[in-house]
Amino acid sequence: MGRKPKSDSNGQCLSARQKAYLHIQREVASGQLKAGTAISEVSLAKELGSSRTPIREAIGQLIAEGLLEQSPTGGTLVVQLKREDIVELYELREALEVYEVGKIVRMGLRPEDADRLQKLVDDFLALKNELIASGAQALDAAQMNRFITHDLSFHAMLMGMAQNSRIQKVVNDTRLLIRIFACYRRGHAVNLLEQIYSEHQNLLDAMVNNDRDRAMQLIAEHVRTSQRERLEDFDFGKREASLRASVPVIFEVRDLLVTQ
Repeated sequence: MGRKPKSDSNGQCLSARQKAYLHIQREVASGQLKAGTAISEVSLAKELGSSRTPIREAIGQLIAEGLLEQSPTGGTLVVQLKREDIVELYELREALEVYEVGKIVRMGLRPEDADRLQKLVDDFLALKNELIASGAQALDAAQMNRFITHDLSFHAMLMGMAQNSRIQKVVNDTRLLIRIFACYRRGHAVNLLEQIYSEHQNLLDAMVNNDRDRAMQLIAEHVRTSQRERLEDFDFGKREASLRASVPVIFEVRDLLVTQ
């Protein structure tokens, strides 16, 4: 018997190009393919058991979406964002998310959607309380992954409510690029978690109260705050990488102490 075709989460069979596209995207998102890594059509074709044509098509799509880029020598690399790229991506995200929130309030927020959003907002508060109870200074890696999942889910739900698939695709791609490449992301402390919780709660309250102008203002401020944080993390990561390269012994001693 032949191997059963791979399906997506909706049970639909994926084409070879779609499988290659999702495979590369997952490898980049998970960190298996790091920024600057060369992409090999031959290796991917062998790994996925397909010809090079669907691999090439998937790579072309990911180049168009900004996840991959052509190298000066003609090959394909995982993109490495510069600081100005992050600024531009956040400017795009702000413009689109402000429009989305305005549209949602204009159409009217359904009670069941408000309840789903409230559950996600409450998750931020639960993480803050969990951190306080633990006595730790900041969220650990596992908790940060939960935080990122809650945050992505909140904004993804807003995008779905706006009922514009083209905007949803652009914003999803933008957020993916920022999440993967923009930062060394440090664990959030209690005060930052309180701020993030308040920003999301105030936004939801404005939407529930049909205060369109305030909701649009709050989402714009929220995106700008997130931009500042990501740029600070980006700069911190650059400094850390530079220090590791120039004075590696400092980090060798620190890493040894952490593992003891």
